[in-house]
Amino acid sequence: MSKRAVLVVDLQNEYWPTGNLPLQGIEAAAANAARVMDHARAKGDLVVNIRHEFPGGAMFVPGTDGAEINKAVEPQGNEPVITKHYPNSFRETELKDILDSKGIDEVVVVGAMSHMCVDATTRAANDLGYKTTTVHDACATRDVDFNGTVSSAANVHTAIMGALAFLYGDVISTDEFLRN
Repeated sequence: MSKRAVLVVDLQNEYWPTGNLPLQGIEAAAANAARVMDHARAKGDLVVNIRHEFPGGAMFVPGTDGAEINKAVEPQGNEPVITKHYPNSFRETELKDILDSKGIDEVVVVGAMSHMCVDATTRAANDLGYKTTTVHDACATRDVDFNGTVSSAANVHTAIMGALAFLYGDVISTDEFLRN
């Protein structure tokens, strides 16, 4: 059995153009994530679907369409679906227990947003000792404003992927992943 898991982070309707927080390139990222998921399933890898909820918030409200996983990357069969309330998918969830119970030692991260939940989850996985890979073109983000300076989604994504590649694991393309 494979010791690798794909973590599909927050590919929820809220990030699509009809949602409350649309991301640049979300459709292309989701299409690549679906390719990663299909390949992983064919190889016998575990696919773990992660969704964010903000009870009482304005976005990712439990029970709304925005909080649902997008149809492009729907879970299949009995794949685990984890609901989280923090950017780090390991924080106060059963994710680590699920991975450890399956003997997982390598995680592959795809999803949204590059600069928040993908970043937090990848760093946490690395800190917990998992071999970590992020599939950069299966992730999406948005422009970020800080103190009146706007960084484009492309620059935000590049900065985060560069930081992850520096010390937090491999950062590869979907095509590179599919060759494994």
